[in-house]
Amino acid sequence: MSDVVVIGSLNIDLVVRVEKFPEPGETIAGSDLQIIPGGKGANQAAAISRLGKSVTMIGRVGRDDFGKRLIDNLALFNVDVCGIQRDATRPTGSALITVDSQGENWIVISPGANAQVDGEDIDQHLSIIRNAGYLLLQFEIPLESVIHAARVAKGFGTKIIVNPAPFMPIPPTLMKEIDVLILNEVEASSLLAREIRDIQSALEAIRLVPPLGPQAVVITLGGDGCVVSDGREVKHIPPYQVPVVDSTAAGDAFIGGFVSGLLDKLSISAAAKFGNTCGALTVTKAGAQTSLPSLNEVRAFLDDFPMSSDKGVSIEEDRRSQ
Repeated sequence: MSDVVVIGSLNIDLVVRVEKFPEPGETIAGSDLQIIPGGKGANQAAAISRLGKSVTMIGRVGRDDFGKRLIDNLALFNVDVCGIQRDATRPTGSALITVDSQGENWIVISPGANAQVDGEDIDQHLSIIRNAGYLLLQFEIPLESVIHAARVAKGFGTKIIVNPAPFMPIPPTLMKEIDVLILNEVEASSLLAREIRDIQSALEAIRLVPPLGPQAVVITLGGDGCVVSDGREVKHIPPYQVPVVDSTAAGDAFIGGFVSGLLDKLSISAAAKFGNTCGALTVTKAGAQTSLPSLNEVRAFLDDFPMSSDKGVSIEEDRRSQ
């Protein structure tokens, strides 16, 4: 039995650091190439496992050296890799990542074997999904597979968390099955067809999401922390101020911390604070899975920077104030 089942992508990250991003047609020099395990699904599975929770990963890699490396690396993180298939027709997925001197990243995904994840991959592991506390999904595998997985989990009563990245329109039937929706400000802007540019606009926008189906919503705002809604209250959760080395996988680390918090029976806002802690620690290191914090690292950080309390604003109070 696993606390969490992650159905999603496994990519090998090809990372080059640069002083600045190139302009169209411009050639610039960068650092030596780094080859690092990644993929949103695998990153989130590793992040949760690093925090002491049991995780099973379902996905596909190619029958190549990169695929073996990704499976072996997740196993080192104590992730159950029984659900990872070796695809004979497609190479392992990859991500081309450029990181500038400010720690911002520019990413292009080549899906490879991730595009082959299908209903059969999911149906082979029904008992694992049935017995898990949460099913965690992203959009780096085919949308029809995401929909199928959510339908299966809903039938078992397993809670469903969706991170719609990279963003594509979310079918209404899927929205109604989601228990927790986690998205960044760009994805939220696309979902709601309105610009989210700061904390206030995020607070205004997030209350539009629960009527679409999800019981709880989190919009991450990078250096501004995040805003959360549990369907009754809307809150801004401030970030920790840390030096940024590389923002790659910060969102995945946040999700890992958030899900870990839910498993520990924290409230939505308290789980988001814990997620902020994990995201903050991640940006202080380079790489994706190589930067994910352990539970001991998070505890040590919180000894120095405890999670402060905050007062939420109920949706009705917020509406009356306008």
